[in-house]
Amino acid sequence: MSGYILAIDQGTTSSRAIVFDGDMKVAAVGQKEFRQHFPASGWVEHDPEEIWSTVVETVKTALAKAKLKASDIAGIGITNQRETVVVWDKTTGKPIHNAIVWQDRRTAPLCARLKKAGLEPKFAKKTGLLLDPYFSGTKIAWLLANVRGAARRAAKGELLAGTIDSFLIWRLTGGKVHATDATNASRTLVYNIARNEWDDELLRILDIPRILLPDVRDSSADFGVTDNSLFGAAIPILGVAGDQQAATIGQACFEPGMMKSTYGTGCFALLNTGADLVRSRNRLLTTIAYRLDGKTTYALEGSIFVAGAAVQWLRDGLKVISHAKHTGDMAAKADPNQDVYLVPAFVGLGAPHWDAEARGAIFGLTRNSGPEEFARAALEAVAYQTRDLLDAMKKDWKGRNGRTVLRVDGGMVASDWTMQRLADILDAPVDRPTILETTALGAAWLAGSRAGVWPDKRGFASSWALDRRFEAEMDEKTRSRKLKGWRDAVRRTLSAT
Repeated sequence: MSGYILAIDQGTTSSRAIVFDGDMKVAAVGQKEFRQHFPASGWVEHDPEEIWSTVVETVKTALAKAKLKASDIAGIGITNQRETVVVWDKTTGKPIHNAIVWQDRRTAPLCARLKKAGLEPKFAKKTGLLLDPYFSGTKIAWLLANVRGAARRAAKGELLAGTIDSFLIWRLTGGKVHATDATNASRTLVYNIARNEWDDELLRILDIPRILLPDVRDSSADFGVTDNSLFGAAIPILGVAGDQQAATIGQACFEPGMMKSTYGTGCFALLNTGADLVRSRNRLLTTIAYRLDGKTTYALEGSIFVAGAAVQWLRDGLKVISHAKHTGDMAAKADPNQDVYLVPAFVGLGAPHWDAEARGAIFGLTRNSGPEEFARAALEAVAYQTRDLLDAMKKDWKGRNGRTVLRVDGGMVASDWTMQRLADILDAPVDRPTILETTALGAAWLAGSRAGVWPDKRGFASSWALDRRFEAEMDEKTRSRKLKGWRDAVRRTLSAT
């Protein structure tokens, strides 16, 4: 059988299709951006039909660039923006509303009511998550409560709900399969991660009928085959994982204690804790890293809502940079005598603060502050937030021994300046791999290994290759001063102060 694998990487701002060859190298890429919709302050939506059309288009583009037919592909792996959710008509497949994106904050009042009712410990114990608008469950509840007739139709079994992977699987299979994998299910706020099943008690609290929800399968499993009419031949869908878990797999973080961090629109750090389901005492998330052959591997996760999005803000909002790739060069030219801090709480703060009401702020400005200082502040904010996550993880998991080495991926890691500053603030090595498409690679491995054309975990891990290691160079006095300034800036930003 052909060793070619197709990865569908459905992200927050674009859809991509990547063909990997039998040597697990990128053979061709198709990519297309889609529109972001902001119907109200703090609300973020996507058009599911536009997502679907971009996925189909990019798959066809990637196959054409690789000069392959659908019959040449041994399997498809899907990775997706995790907490973004869609509700659609079971018969027609038409969404009842735009997708509500993971960044959306409209359910903050519902989360506040649930917290006030003392329910957060119950949700945290069962799901490993906190009551925050970030997660899918309250989004589904909002759609059922606010789209006319949705609650009634849901109760009658006329609707389906799921994260983007579920919607794509349903469309790709011509409506034959309604399924998701354990990693995506673990981000919904209604999935019991210890028992590996939808939790009826939590579903009742949120008024979500269980009949809406997809079947939950291993991350490497049979998810049906694509409809012949789409690409000219049926292709088996053999792997699914949420984007951050797929990146963890793509970085070959299979052993407990291994850690990866992805720097894209947001930043997400995962620490593999193996079979140990660690209950965080420092407001991190406990999540499913992957489930293979029925065996669940858990992780501690820290979620930062704004990383690369801060650079986009400098470009599109303030218009102080012309292109994101210039940010590192600008930061290197910033005045070393100015400590300017950007707390990018544009949609609240994620871990370890979880303050949905916090908003962004800039501290330390002087008359001499200019675009270079803004650029450095945006990039340093990523490093500071990662340090906060790492410190919390070390406190939470006693299984963590020795020096932390962070494996990184995502668009921001191409900047040497940013990665060096990250190592400096963490006081730890940062490893950048030769293959930066780790999210898509992880999804592809799930499919390729199941298809029997790619190696097993051990063989895949041995193929991981280092591009460059960044070691800390900053002296401890400077690091301590800068961290003290950052923590003061965050304290002033939190809504409770």
